[in-house]
Amino acid sequence: MISAGASGIGLAIARAFLGAGARVQVCDLSEAALREAERGLPGIGTFRADVSDPAAVDQWFDHALEALGGLDVLINNAGIAGPTVALEDLSVDDWDRTLSVNVRGHFLCTRRAIPALRRSGRGAIINASSVAGRLGYPFRVPYAASKWAVVGMTQSLAIELGGDDITVNALLPGIVESRRVDEVVAAKARVRGISEDEQRAEMLEHVALRRMVPMDHIAGMALFLASPAGRSITGQSMNVCAGVQTLR
Repeated sequence: MISAGASGIGLAIARAFLGAGARVQVCDLSEAALREAERGLPGIGTFRADVSDPAAVDQWFDHALEALGGLDVLINNAGIAGPTVALEDLSVDDWDRTLSVNVRGHFLCTRRAIPALRRSGRGAIINASSVAGRLGYPFRVPYAASKWAVVGMTQSLAIELGGDDITVNALLPGIVESRRVDEVVAAKARVRGISEDEQRAEMLEHVALRRMVPMDHIAGMALFLASPAGRSITGQSMNVCAGVQTLR
């Protein structure tokens, strides 16, 4: 099961798991993205749900678990970028919405998944964090706070669920080749009063490989963590970031 699996990184992960022979159920908030995913990935199961809504999460799990007959892997991918703004100008609503999707959504999905993962005997939880979950990120405080929270949740659950042989790890992508990053670059450039090209160049200047990360590389790490080769890895923050040293 993959939250926000109908586009972006979630869709790349769904494609990788389907390609490996897994049965995949995704949820997403966008009906259009879900329909597009169905057209592009025959066999994928889809459901419209807002992961910050407990009732919607319950409905998705009821639907997906019935379709799958069990659960081996939960990928908490859902998250929003949140605002790009100085903290003193940040609204309470924007703060609450970012934490609600990025942290509460992980909690709600994981809570429902645990009983099924226990029955699996090979359960894995993979949480989407970010390099903003290990580095400061100016003008992106709600996003960074939510991603640090995901790392704390991951490390704590790895211990809590270890006795059930459920692995729990976090993915920390860097600057990903995606529409969301393009939007973040534009927003940061506006806040700082520089061009988008200047903003992008500054960001990549602090990346060891001097390039963005393809979404397929993140999907590959998720697939590895869920595979037999990843069964002894838990409580870890897996940086798929091309070597980000600082965020600008």
